[in-house]
Amino acid sequence: MTGLPGIELDDWRARALTLDFAGRQIRYWLGGEADAEPLLLIHGFPTASWDWHRLWAPLAERYRLIACDMLGFGYSAKPRGHAYSLLEQADLQQALLAHVGEQRPLHVLAHDYGDSVAQELIARHQQGRLQLASCVFLNGGLFPETHHPVRVQKLLLGPLGPLIGRLFSRRKLAQSFARIFGPHTQASDAELDALWQLVAYNDGPAVMHRLIRYMPERRQQRQRWVSAMQATTLPMRVIDGAFDPISGAHMVARYRELISGADTVLLDGIGHYPQLEAPAAVLDHYLQFRDARSAHA
Repeated sequence: MTGLPGIELDDWRARALTLDFAGRQIRYWLGGEADAEPLLLIHGFPTASWDWHRLWAPLAERYRLIACDMLGFGYSAKPRGHAYSLLEQADLQQALLAHVGEQRPLHVLAHDYGDSVAQELIARHQQGRLQLASCVFLNGGLFPETHHPVRVQKLLLGPLGPLIGRLFSRRKLAQSFARIFGPHTQASDAELDALWQLVAYNDGPAVMHRLIRYMPERRQQRQRWVSAMQATTLPMRVIDGAFDPISGAHMVARYRELISGADTVLLDGIGHYPQLEAPAAVLDHYLQFRDARSAHA
């Protein structure tokens, strides 16, 4: 991994705060000054908000950061038998904003599974249910037709899903990530250890087959979400690791077809986790996006 130094997982966990969401414990983090512009960070599957640890300190110099481990992820509750849903995760984000007293127009930076939650927030913004200020997407399945899931994701969706989840291991995580990270930006053993801790915490593999239901849910919500993205005047940008086999350059090509005036950045040789693989580049492109909008305001 290259670029910004980041935060050790133990230090990150020590900073966690707690929210009660429908009787379940959600861990969340705040950064930056309370009067700075709010920036909501939304993580992906199967990891957690620690994914943002390399960007946290530099972003906190400019913005009020808000992030949680969503239900079923990281250090948050992982209830068995729960019908996990992207719409519920969007409800959680709104509950978190209410909990921390954030009512100002909200900037969003999202990745992977979090992109779908952000799409739902954009749809709600269009309906007047909350007020967004901008949205930046990192690699994610914005369009079901361009999403190419890895083998373990397909297996989790099938009849053997519960067993596949329980058999998921640090070795399996490392194998999957080796395929989706860029060839020269592979995760270190220490980072894989940390990412696995977040997945394994509170018996996370036992609910992976339930979390994976986000894939058919994306198909169900596609028309609503894409229509909202096409209709909105909200400033949006995609910063995408081009090498990613799941949602890389092929997804960006589709984005450019569907979104008028598409603002996209492709990071050559970078895979599915640009915020871990090329954090300095992501930071530069994110700040450039924000600064350009501020100049036009």
